Amino acid sequence: MQRRNLSHVRRIVEACLVAMTLAASPVAAAQPTPATPPAPVIEMPKPITPLTAEYPAGAEGDAVVVLKLLIATDGHVEKAEPVDGKEPFLTAALNTAKSFQFVPAKRDGTSIRAAVRVQVTFTAPKPVTDSSIQNTGSSGTPTANTPSSNNPSANSQSSNSQSTNTQSPQDNSPPPAPEPIDVSVRGFNAPPGATTMSRAEVRLLPGAFGDPFRAVETLPGVTPIASGLPYFFVRGAPPGNVGYFLDGIRVPILFHLGLGPSVIHPAIVDRVDLYPGGYPSRFGRFAGAIVSGETRGPRAELNGEAQLRIVDVGAFAEMPFDGGRGSAMAGGRYSYTGLLFSLLQSDLTLNYWDYQARVSYDITSTDTLGVFAFGSRDYLGDKDPASGKERTLVDTTFHRVDVRHQKALGPGSFFKNSFTFGWDETGFDGGGTRDLMLASRSELRYVYSPTLTVRAGTDATIDSIKTTLDAAQIGGDNVGNDIPIALSTRYDFYAALWADLVWLPMPWFEVTPGVRADFYGSSGSQGGNALSIEPRIASVLHIKPWLRLVQAHGLASQRPSFFIPGPGFTPDFQGGLQRSFQTAVGVEADAPLDIEAKLTLFRSAFFDMTDAFGTSTFTDLVTPENYSQRSMGSSMGMEVSLRRRMTKRIGGFISYTLSESVRSVGRNQFLSGTNRTHVLNAAIGVDIWRGLRAGVRAVVYTGYPEVARGQDRTPVPTGRELPAFFRLDQRLEKKWTLGGAKWISLVLEMQNSTLTETLGVRCEETCEPVEIGPVAIPSIGLEGGI
Repeated sequence: MQRRNLSHVRRIVEACLVAMTLAASPVAAAQPTPATPPAPVIEMPKPITPLTAEYPAGAEGDAVVVLKLLIATDGHVEKAEPVDGKEPFLTAALNTAKSFQFVPAKRDGTSIRAAVRVQVTFTAPKPVTDSSIQNTGSSGTPTANTPSSNNPSANSQSSNSQSTNTQSPQDNSPPPAPEPIDVSVRGFNAPPGATTMSRAEVRLLPGAFGDPFRAVETLPGVTPIASGLPYFFVRGAPPGNVGYFLDGIRVPILFHLGLGPSVIHPAIVDRVDLYPGGYPSRFGRFAGAIVSGETRGPRAELNGEAQLRIVDVGAFAEMPFDGGRGSAMAGGRYSYTGLLFSLLQSDLTLNYWDYQARVSYDITSTDTLGVFAFGSRDYLGDKDPASGKERTLVDTTFHRVDVRHQKALGPGSFFKNSFTFGWDETGFDGGGTRDLMLASRSELRYVYSPTLTVRAGTDATIDSIKTTLDAAQIGGDNVGNDIPIALSTRYDFYAALWADLVWLPMPWFEVTPGVRADFYGSSGSQGGNALSIEPRIASVLHIKPWLRLVQAHGLASQRPSFFIPGPGFTPDFQGGLQRSFQTAVGVEADAPLDIEAKLTLFRSAFFDMTDAFGTSTFTDLVTPENYSQRSMGSSMGMEVSLRRRMTKRIGGFISYTLSESVRSVGRNQFLSGTNRTHVLNAAIGVDIWRGLRAGVRAVVYTGYPEVARGQDRTPVPTGRELPAFFRLDQRLEKKWTLGGAKWISLVLEMQNSTLTETLGVRCEETCEPVEIGPVAIPSIGLEGGI
């Protein structure tokens, strides 16, 4: 019965996918197009008055307000609507917005109405520097100058917005007149097919503990391995095929000991982007999905944060120097769980720490130099029952040092390059693996015209891998020789060229064709060379000002991978590349009440996968057959999302995924061992009264496929599912605003307050359900900032 129902779902999704693909063509959109249409000349609106608002009386601290402005054909603001912000800053910005004046947008010389988003930043009076350079939006179109442009990653700020410092009443000097700023007429921010979450929003999400990377599990298309484990399947791709990046730097592991907080202090993260498939050409060497974090830009004032929780303490501080031309930042976290375990007289030893540091400096008005370093360590050990001595269960460490340079080439254009050194290491009792990495990246972005942006770049990596593992150190004697061969001592080489275009052939249609070429090489015993050519294309069709049709398609490749990523765990080249083809078509709408609505249909095909999860059961993973088994696979489904930003007084979201993930080995085709047909996340947060905010999140998903032993003793699905899973996460915060821009808050948070257990399957002589957990994570913390 289940297979017949899923077959109907498959046919429905396929039919909708074809229909939406056809609808994406300009002809189907019923747009009037001449037989030989000339390319329209678009001129963007430009502000001709300072975009400032008076600092509201009685207000404290910094704030950011985003407004949506409708610019009339004579340049005045016809309508102003709030997009994001808090009182009293929101009212102050709205009351002043009608006085803003613009040079109107033009098409072929004729003035036209245009909707733009404006970001107004309220700050205390600080000296204004002349070292700003212009950013570009995520879609490649020009955006505003900001005082923090000495950030090498500033080009990744939200598009279609402009930022200006608003002076407080204590500053009697007139605000500086803004330079001409190009603002896109279009009204979307994230690249086609991507989902973006800001740090400010994630901080209020129940069950995420303020970590932007942990919040990825709430997004459509993301399926957890088990409750509380922050390793995800994304549109059917296993966790080992999901790449993690921070400012374009590959991060080998995201979370401390798999269950803890992320290895990056949340205060440094500006936003996290999820590319579930068909991602931009600058990303590569992962055949599943990309999770990309972007650090925030340097600020022109002293600022910092600190946290004290029951398991760790963390801090972050940033200070400008040389009149704002430079900025220095440092942050980190340290766990005292080892002390807690010793007080409880436990045989376990658990410790973790992480650090981040960055220095950037504007050496000229167009050149910025920077150094960014970060890393972490996790240690888990116990006492040997026989000898009483401590033994290492797992010890992971990684470090990254990135030296970067960015040169502005004009409005929205730049060239940047960087060199990265990395150290990854994972150790066990008596053995381990180590990876020394040297990498380089370069990127050119050139705005040729208001309708065409060219992007291109290179990246290359050399890895020196050394291993001292033997079969007894991972999984016991049943592992055989597969793991040691896969982790042989060797050198690996990678090199890539990529390019794409962000092109507006018509004002209501944007298309981004691109291509990436990757070379893989290895000197190991299973070494070899491979070349992958990966064309990709994405587009956005604006049917109405509030309605968009979005597509993203592309090929991707990856070397063999482990089922869960870890520092230094890079398998040998045995079996060649994994490959995938990913396609998705979706509709995005700006609904009333500031609700963002999305509906996406997707289908992915996977070739020569190393997916121990999908071809086995959850608790029957590390065997020679499962690790070395190559399989084919596919996934398809529908994603639905309704979202009102959590930063609003009443915010929340509903995220639902209906999907089917299939694997095949030889002639045998079966549901993936970790297929979940339905996944639902829903959350709401409310500002109750005077800094008191409460939130709750519900998580529901169906169980794994039930399996039995087949005639050849391999797990065989029975066509039934294990019982569904449900949990509640809760968060309560009381925030006090102190004098000036200081604040302190008490946060109570609980993931899985229902103490629900996840069900898996264990296959020995027979296959039986097994309870996992419950994984419940409580947190009591004191936070503060300036």
